[in-house]
Amino acid sequence: MNERFIKKLMTRINCAACGEYYKIKSTKVIGQSDDTWFLNVCCPACDSQVLVAAVVKQDRPLEVISDLRKVELDKFTQISTVNANDMLDLHNFLREFDGDFAGLFNYETIISHDQDLDKKP
Repeated sequence: MNERFIKKLMTRINCAACGEYYKIKSTKVIGQSDDTWFLNVCCPACDSQVLVAAVVKQDRPLEVISDLRKVELDKFTQISTVNANDMLDLHNFLREFDGDFAGLFNYETIISHDQDLDKKP
């Protein structure tokens, strides 16, 4: 784990005195021992200073928090990652897209299908 990562974590914490979020440039690493980092952090808004001792462990896998079912998670882990060509394709599509979502998703077919579902047998 590197110093920049620890400083980035501090940007997710806000000052207890004024509520402003800390900045990377106002965080100084004083020292580190095993999983414990010692930091001096100065609030960019009110100039209050705090000493932080942060314990950051890397030895356990990250927990996935999701509302997806296991089958869905397994499906998505098999999909290849988005690459530069995918982004270029999306860019080209959006450049020419006229905003007609109903036509894009064949809205008439969806309405017809929904009406069929509303009919009781």
